[in-house]
Amino acid sequence: MLSDLVGKVLDKLSGTSLLATGLLLLTALVSALVAYWRTVEEKSWKEFFEFAIPHEVITHPSARADLLFWVTKKALMPFLMLPAGIVFVTAVGYGTNWLFSTLFQFQPPLIEGPAGPVTVLIFTITMLLAYDISYYLYHVAQHRYPVLWELHKVHHSAEVMVGITKDRVHPLDELMNRAWDGIVVGICFGIWSLISLNLVELTVFGVNVYVMRNILMMDFVRHTHFKISFGPLNNLILCPHWHQLHHSTDPRHYDKNFGLLFSFWDRLFGTLCVPKPDEDFKFGLVDRDVRDYQSLAGLYVMPLKRMWRHIARRVRPGQPEATRASQRAQP
Repeated sequence: MLSDLVGKVLDKLSGTSLLATGLLLLTALVSALVAYWRTVEEKSWKEFFEFAIPHEVITHPSARADLLFWVTKKALMPFLMLPAGIVFVTAVGYGTNWLFSTLFQFQPPLIEGPAGPVTVLIFTITMLLAYDISYYLYHVAQHRYPVLWELHKVHHSAEVMVGITKDRVHPLDELMNRAWDGIVVGICFGIWSLISLNLVELTVFGVNVYVMRNILMMDFVRHTHFKISFGPLNNLILCPHWHQLHHSTDPRHYDKNFGLLFSFWDRLFGTLCVPKPDEDFKFGLVDRDVRDYQSLAGLYVMPLKRMWRHIARRVRPGQPEATRASQRAQP
């Protein structure tokens, strides 16, 4: 039975990863061309490549750390993060399905038959919202609580943005994020399994929503130096330039623009900061030991040691807990 289910899902998703990769590369290329066209007066292909891949950026120690971190994570993540994310969401989804169907004594789904276009549209919208509010809440917590901030500092320690900076996330941080997603997103999956969708439809539509979210949020582009804005659409979608402000070392920009895809969460909760058109930012941390984050040991091991120090302070009262702002604002 399980093999049949896996076969059905794989048949429907066989081209998803290739399509996502192609769209990612196309989005990055178009974004580079748009940014170049708006920035440079005298245009040439040579100048374009120098603009898109600046020598001072790709040779920076932070870019080298990004590459090493990306390679090592890609060697580990397929065997850790993807199964973990599926397990968390599936477990909570099944739990939600069982709880509600048991409490109210009915056999799901309430609406029989294959999902129609209206159902798929509503499912897509609700799941995008679920993923996004889940990320926003976790992201705020990463900046608010010192134990989580020690892990999240890995991402903010990048001093240049090279696209793959998006994956400069500590594995434990990513695992915890997926566990949190499992709660919010898993409950939504469970509710949809009660209403209308079977397991195959949930899996296929869920993966499609995940891919759609990754394409729309332009995660690769927003972790580059391309100052892309969406104009009036910025009121709905968080553009790359607004996210780049989130990485700024300017104290005015601390704890701003937490959103992943949608910008209205930041507007709603008062964390939105709109940059000036073409405003430049200095990226990274201002900690005394910021250079320690430009090695694999500094990216993988040091955050765990610092987390343990915060936990030890909790266990042994009397030692003041450092705040996220003070950690970042050391001279």
